[in-house]
Amino acid sequence: MTWKKFRRKVRYSFLYMVVRILIVVSGAVPRKLWLSLFGFLGGIGYYAATYSRKVAINNLTLAYGHEKSEQEIRALAKRVFVMIGKNGADIIRSYRITSRDTYERLRVITGVEHLERAYAKGKGVIFLTAHLGAFELCATEMAVRGYKPLIIGTAMKDERLTELLWRQRSKLGASAIERGKETVRLIKTLKSGGTVAILIDQDTRVKSVFVDFFGKPCSTPIGAAVLALKTGAAVVPVFLHLRGDGMQEVTCYPEVELEQTGNEEQDVLANTQKFTGIIESEVRKYPEQWLWIHERWKTRPNEASG
Repeated sequence: MTWKKFRRKVRYSFLYMVVRILIVVSGAVPRKLWLSLFGFLGGIGYYAATYSRKVAINNLTLAYGHEKSEQEIRALAKRVFVMIGKNGADIIRSYRITSRDTYERLRVITGVEHLERAYAKGKGVIFLTAHLGAFELCATEMAVRGYKPLIIGTAMKDERLTELLWRQRSKLGASAIERGKETVRLIKTLKSGGTVAILIDQDTRVKSVFVDFFGKPCSTPIGAAVLALKTGAAVVPVFLHLRGDGMQEVTCYPEVELEQTGNEEQDVLANTQKFTGIIESEVRKYPEQWLWIHERWKTRPNEASG
């Protein structure tokens, strides 16, 4: 084993241990105090995590450089870290959620009729979401409603952390699916009236196209568009954000009307752009709660995208 691999193993072993301890401790601390503590730690992280701070400021400058001053962008970046802490605190606590009752104590939902209307059609539903707020609770929301969603996600670099995350996503009836795998299962699930939750707001190593995001070309996964066009499933945007009163709010929007011209390549591009525009609109409402520390504009238009 090389020194680099040894250090990585030690680092992830420590991280795994810390996460397990935090999950246990979270049940003994009042939620309001828990969120305040993690918000404070997030604020410290702004100064300590120099690389992530740089990425956040660069991304925010790309998105808001023509709207906000450098001072305003840095202040927003710090709020991003604080909210990562607070929303992360709720994600950690969610590992202890075992029933719909305990879940509903911390969240409110608006637009639920859009979910119910789309699901009632029986043609399958794709829940379009993003890394906004305590986004992991999207799986919990759909699971407690009995939708038994397949949750598409990316495996982490440590198998133990991946297993922990997968187990969390699979609680209460959901099932975790690794991005880029089990495509046939996804299609069969949707065609049989089932549900799938998918995030398309990160630059990942999957088949992607460049669409506009905050006025800049952005490599974006086409999975949601391809699945919707192949199966005829409804696409319903669902996002989360932490409100000022401490409640997590789930916001559901009407089913998205798909662009269908018969030109597959054109339709995939058009619908991916439409989905991305919806995500941007929500991020603009709660910019401090999106994951700006991800290198969203890393891939350039002259590079391979998938």
